Amino acid sequence: MAQERTGVATLKGNPITLVGPELKAGDKAPSFSINKSLTETATLSDYSGKIKLISVVPSIDTGVCDAQTRRFNEAAAGLGDNVVILTVSVDTPFAQSRWCGAAGVDKVVMLSDYKANSFGEAYGVLIKELALDMRAIFVIDANDTIQYVEYLSEMTEHPNYEKAIEAAKSLV
Repeated sequence: MAQERTGVATLKGNPITLVGPELKAGDKAPSFSINKSLTETATLSDYSGKIKLISVVPSIDTGVCDAQTRRFNEAAAGLGDNVVILTVSVDTPFAQSRWCGAAGVDKVVMLSDYKANSFGEAYGVLIKELALDMRAIFVIDANDTIQYVEYLSEMTEHPNYEKAIEAAKSLV
């Protein structure tokens, strides 16, 4: 049974339960297996040797998630080839692909946690009540050590974009 954390997050002021550990800077990044498409998966080791900015959003079809993904897509150009931006949600790969096409988002890698929620549990962002992943940001260095973490306490709020981008830039 995975660890459950209560009293740490809300949705519009209502308490939600997060499943999985609370990761901190200095922790080794947990491995994950997540969908790139319906049949293709990705793991942490697929991005080995790269700096990883992982932007976790509950659903790409909501306003804050849309803005968050667009913001990191814009930032990608200034981060260089050694940084990969991964956006994780439980939206199906079909929905992610449709959204990216409509939004013109082409610099972030969309990954879907819809099948097993393994990313959500490993990174402590799985919302027990909703089977969605809670908004969060992780910056992981080329050696797979977490250097920056932001778990949002309210799902409808924006993350600190500048701090996350600066954390990634500082590792280049």
